[in-house]
Amino acid sequence: MEQGTVEARHRMRVASRRLRELLPLLGLEREVTRKLNRRLRAVTQELGPARELDVLLLVIRELQRDARYSPAALKRLSTAVARAHGKACERLAARLPAAKLKRLVEKLNRAAKRVQTDDDAASRRAGAGGPTKAWMWALDARIARRAARVRSTIDVAGVIYVPANMHEVRIALKKLRYAAELSKDAGRPIAADLAALKAGQDLLGRLHDLEVLLRWGRAVQASVSPSDVALPRELGSLVLAVERDCRQLHARYMGDRAKLNALADRMGGPNFLVADRRAAG
Repeated sequence: MEQGTVEARHRMRVASRRLRELLPLLGLEREVTRKLNRRLRAVTQELGPARELDVLLLVIRELQRDARYSPAALKRLSTAVARAHGKACERLAARLPAAKLKRLVEKLNRAAKRVQTDDDAASRRAGAGGPTKAWMWALDARIARRAARVRSTIDVAGVIYVPANMHEVRIALKKLRYAAELSKDAGRPIAADLAALKAGQDLLGRLHDLEVLLRWGRAVQASVSPSDVALPRELGSLVLAVERDCRQLHARYMGDRAKLNALADRMGGPNFLVADRRAAG
């Protein structure tokens, strides 16, 4: 697994998500926005399987350096994941060739030039000071919706450890963070809030990675030949160890749950948005 390629896939997927967060705020024609969003979503989805297996292989390598996890089980798991990873990368290369990405970049560049031209014209009409940009108000509304989604997913998740619910909380935190990053790029002083969102996202991201590892471990365990007596036991030991790790991470999340809820309440509230807008000048 080439580190440069892995990092490039990661950056590309993050960029596609961030562009999807920005796109609705630019004031482009509805049909242009719809088509660009659809293409960006396709990029995100196509990168997903290969990226997930990139991370899984990295997690396996990390665990192989820790004596608490069965080397035999991790070796077998690594072989199975590497095989699937190769197929996923081949599929990605066929479905998302460089030429296709280049065409998308050209479309995005044309849209960016159109937005810049419109902004320049609006600034000339409004004078040197310039108006409060409409997209800032739209961004405020987006942050409020994203914050409400964080609160609702935390509420639905409750206190019982259910992996699917934790995944929803992670996605909601990620989307709020992307919207908040746009606010920071506009000059708003919210670095501490972004750091708190990232910490919560990272915690649940690690939990998600281990949950993916668990699914693979159980699947490989079920596929082992009955004549192989030792390997099922080793895989079972690995599964139990990773399950313990997941429970511990969930306990950490529960310790942070009230803070994340309070952060979402504050970021989605009118006082935060008005004060934030004034601080940005």
